[in-house]
Amino acid sequence: MKIVFMGTPAYAVPTLDALVEAGHEVLWVVAQPDKPSGRGQALQAPPTVERARALGIPTRQPKALRSGPFPGNLRALGADVGVVVAYGRILTQELLTAPRLGCVNGHGSLLPAWRGAAPMQWSLLSGDAETGVTTMQMDEGLDTGDMLLREALPIGEDETFTQLSARLAALTASLMVRTLAALPELTPTPQDHARATHARPLTKDDGRLDWARPARALKDQVRALELWPGTFCGRGGEVIKVKRARVVEGEGAPGVVIEAQERLVVACGQGALEILEAQAPNKRAVGARDFINGARVRAGEVWT
Repeated sequence: MKIVFMGTPAYAVPTLDALVEAGHEVLWVVAQPDKPSGRGQALQAPPTVERARALGIPTRQPKALRSGPFPGNLRALGADVGVVVAYGRILTQELLTAPRLGCVNGHGSLLPAWRGAAPMQWSLLSGDAETGVTTMQMDEGLDTGDMLLREALPIGEDETFTQLSARLAALTASLMVRTLAALPELTPTPQDHARATHARPLTKDDGRLDWARPARALKDQVRALELWPGTFCGRGGEVIKVKRARVVEGEGAPGVVIEAQERLVVACGQGALEILEAQAPNKRAVGARDFINGARVRAGEVWT
């Protein structure tokens, strides 16, 4: 098939590679515009654009999707299908119908669960035992299109966002190739909209640890938000970043440090959280014993 591929982050690169390896002709790779990165804030191309250049595929990074030349140029391209994986922008009906067979999306959840911008993070935050990938025929709604193929995979008890994202990226790639191979024979299945859940965009405040919550919920928060916004709490007038943690037995008032020798343990509303790695302001992240010694943590102090 002649494909226009729309995707931006590293998560989308395995699907792009799989489409090329399957023998499809990728006419364009469409991604979001370059963004400033690093201390010098130099413009950095998205991972999909860098990969497309290595593969010799033309790229497009339109600033405007509703106006300007992009909609007309896409329609004139003559693509059979659009493949969309984590593009990060809402497509208009004009764009969705520009390819002959419309646009197919690879979404990182078992729809109708976790529609929206951060499905993997919200699945982890909610303590889900499984997730998966759904391919769907896109419409103008937010992940509301009819489903084509779905495949589930279990979530490990301590699996982090980075680990889960890598597995789902690989599954998205294989499921998309299978979807396109069977596309003429597939019967789209409408979603049960009454069962939909929504994965809203994350904010920085989502990373704040509330010690009144169960320890299991806080552990899930740490593993889900490890890349952004990270998880943090207050200690006196400082902000402490919690990098790794696990659930342990322990009792005490929520937020009270109940161990600060061999282990760093904080009481929660239910159970306790052992901090395995933490970071003080203007310091690097270190293991618990180094943090205890460097920050002079004492049992009985209260974290907020």
